[in-house]
Amino acid sequence: MAMSILRREGRRLLRPIAALRSPLASSDQEEGLLGVRSISTQVVRNRMKSVKNIQKITKAMKMVAASKLRAVQGRAENSRGLWQPFTALLGDNPSIDVKKSVVVTLSSDKGLCGGINSTVVKVSRALYKLNAGPEKEVKFVIVGEKAKAIMFRDSKNDISLTVTELNKNPLNYAQVSVLADDILKNVEFDALRIVYNKFHSVVAFLPTVATVLSPEIIEKESEVGGKLGELDSYEIEGGETKGEILQNLAEFQFSCVMFNAVLENACSEMGARMSAMDSSSRNAGEMLDRLTLTYNRTRQASITTELIEIISGASALEAAK
Repeated sequence: MAMSILRREGRRLLRPIAALRSPLASSDQEEGLLGVRSISTQVVRNRMKSVKNIQKITKAMKMVAASKLRAVQGRAENSRGLWQPFTALLGDNPSIDVKKSVVVTLSSDKGLCGGINSTVVKVSRALYKLNAGPEKEVKFVIVGEKAKAIMFRDSKNDISLTVTELNKNPLNYAQVSVLADDILKNVEFDALRIVYNKFHSVVAFLPTVATVLSPEIIEKESEVGGKLGELDSYEIEGGETKGEILQNLAEFQFSCVMFNAVLENACSEMGARMSAMDSSSRNAGEMLDRLTLTYNRTRQASITTELIEIISGASALEAAK
């Protein structure tokens, strides 16, 4: 409801500003708005009403984003400890060269949150160019309506899976683990590269890439003397083989990384929306000040014109006597 009102009021404000100008007005923009004499006070009042409505909506959206940010920020910070132990054991190497890569792009389902969605799309496209080749395959998994709308324009054939409305309900690990399981079942990969915005503060977020390797690649790296997948120093119970253990660890790592990435991206979205709505509210206030000045000058000009006409009429009657 608020979004539809905001769009309607925005369209009203986008009417040609020339309607507010007098043919004899100055060429300077501010003088053109403030120096008019033939402008209707009703037109200015309507514009002022529209700006006030937009300012109320942007302030309300800022407060809603702030409350949601407080609710999810603590969970995002606590989730960072889930995936960090996997980094030492299974690695996180975005530059590793593999034949099959899958880029998981996390974005928002709603707009009015700055450039966080365009940023992750740019990073995803850059990863595609870096990892594509004659004998290499790169596919996309899109999470979020905004990245889906952008990527479908020129990369539709490279998209394997799309997921929307993930943030419709409060995020929890069970929900994200189901999403991670669906991704693992629907795509074949040697490396999963999760692109998201890492939250730093309300006004700062950093585009980040987290890499999850397949069990086969991890086992191959450990066989050639690498440190990835080195399980000899751990005590393992049960009859599982090394490949089965790596398979379970890789799946668990992906679900933990996805859980943290989704929460971090949600925090970045709310912080960016707070900043965008705060800027919009300030701009609406400045516009309202200019329109108020225009209204007062227009009203004064109208009163002065009426007084001149009355005096001129009285003078003409006096002269006729």
